[in-house]
Amino acid sequence: MADFQIAPSILSADFARLGEEVDNVLASGADIVHFDVMDNHYVPNLTIGPLVCEALRKHGVTAEIDVHLMVKPVDRIIPDFAQAGASFITFHPEASDHIDRSLQLVKAEGCKTGLVFNPATPLSLAEHVMDKVDRILLMSVNPGFGGQSFIPHTLDRLRQARKMIDESGYDIDLEIDGGVNVKNIREIAEAGARTFVAGSAVFNAAQASDPHHYETIIAALRAELAQAKI
Repeated sequence: MADFQIAPSILSADFARLGEEVDNVLASGADIVHFDVMDNHYVPNLTIGPLVCEALRKHGVTAEIDVHLMVKPVDRIIPDFAQAGASFITFHPEASDHIDRSLQLVKAEGCKTGLVFNPATPLSLAEHVMDKVDRILLMSVNPGFGGQSFIPHTLDRLRQARKMIDESGYDIDLEIDGGVNVKNIREIAEAGARTFVAGSAVFNAAQASDPHHYETIIAALRAELAQAKI
């Protein structure tokens, strides 16, 4: 079986006790902390910044923090997140005047890189920088809000991205973000994704029953992944 990773988005967590929420979800089997940064400019919401990332590290979080920058421009904020403890820094091509330069900046700051593609953004924008990209993230919703439904066309884009990555020969992760849940995660994996961002599917489901335990939903996601034919 492929090495699948589950990355709950803290956008759906209880921010009044964020450290505890992150501890609980990681202890319950999640692999990565997905960290959504929105600027009320590139996308129509305002969320969290480097200080929250730094606070999680000081709290004791050692797992990979996958910082998804939905901000424009990106270059100014990249060093701040690197210093705050980000593992990956991913950004949207539309938010950078020079994609190659922004990727080099992330690398220079000691982080792994990622490019994020909105549902209508051509994947061809990654072709000239495949040697500098560690992760390609496909949005399966329009960025800016949590709790949206998965856009079915994304499955075709995942297959296209999987083909691009395999043919490139580079070790590039393929991540999906938006509307991922127990009902569709197997099909998403079969289309090529290896890392799965799930916000409301994890946090909201757990909060509805027991806010301190996420084992049931994460185990259900992994059970579906175990049946994926890839």
